Amino acid sequence: MEKTMLDSIRETAEYIIKEVGTAPDTAIILGTGLGELVDHIEIKKELAYKDIPNFPVSTVEGHSGKLIFGILGGKYVMAMQGRFHYYEGYDMKQVTFPVRVMQQLGVRKLFVSNAAGGMNKEFRVGDVMVITDHINLFPEHPLRGKNYEELGPRFPAMTEAYDRGLVKMADDIACEKKIRLMHGVYVGTQGPTFETPAEYEYFRVIGGDAVGMSTVPEVIVANHAGMLVFGVSVITDLGGKDVLEVPTHEEVQKAALKAQPVMTELIKAMLERIG
Repeated sequence: MEKTMLDSIRETAEYIIKEVGTAPDTAIILGTGLGELVDHIEIKKELAYKDIPNFPVSTVEGHSGKLIFGILGGKYVMAMQGRFHYYEGYDMKQVTFPVRVMQQLGVRKLFVSNAAGGMNKEFRVGDVMVITDHINLFPEHPLRGKNYEELGPRFPAMTEAYDRGLVKMADDIACEKKIRLMHGVYVGTQGPTFETPAEYEYFRVIGGDAVGMSTVPEVIVANHAGMLVFGVSVITDLGGKDVLEVPTHEEVQKAALKAQPVMTELIKAMLERIG
């Protein structure tokens, strides 16, 4: 009999539980250049993606490909060190498969991070932006196809894709710690090219503040699964018709590393406060 997506999700979750024992209710997805948050985790168990049944394997430099279990901010968490992208050739079911496994494991809160290009004129390279909403410009939708009621409703609302309570918590922490914290709308695109100046202007005109090649599919699936989501972008380059610099993957990684301490401090403090 042909294996269904539900079968694959359950098989993977069973393997993980067998390896780690108890699963956490909070997960973190770490993007380009942001994987060093793992250095702050008191690691209990590491699982390489290549060893996990049904898991894709990340092919992008800066994405190391491990599932980490441990303590961060006094909370037991699961962290994806490296994610999967549509531009790598995966379909949306593969890109979002780890979020489905998290759902099966009982994850209720998901933190997502990414590196993004900024088009908001107030942004500076190295800024940390809390994602308050997104615009989905991917050519394929992660919920397209058969809907399993066990996973979520056919037509999930995206009215509050990023939990307002978690956004307020981040703002309160930033105020206390004097962290420069921006807010904005993240535009998700297919990639893998960086945007043209005209595209940056277009994304700004339609309401975007930052643009990247990830996050949106994962957030859609997390909302479908009933999770509370908090998203953050590190602004690694700026774009638009008046910006002449040409971004490279190496520069994106460098800028992400520079902003990493701020993001780490913010997420650790949020985990300490979450009930």
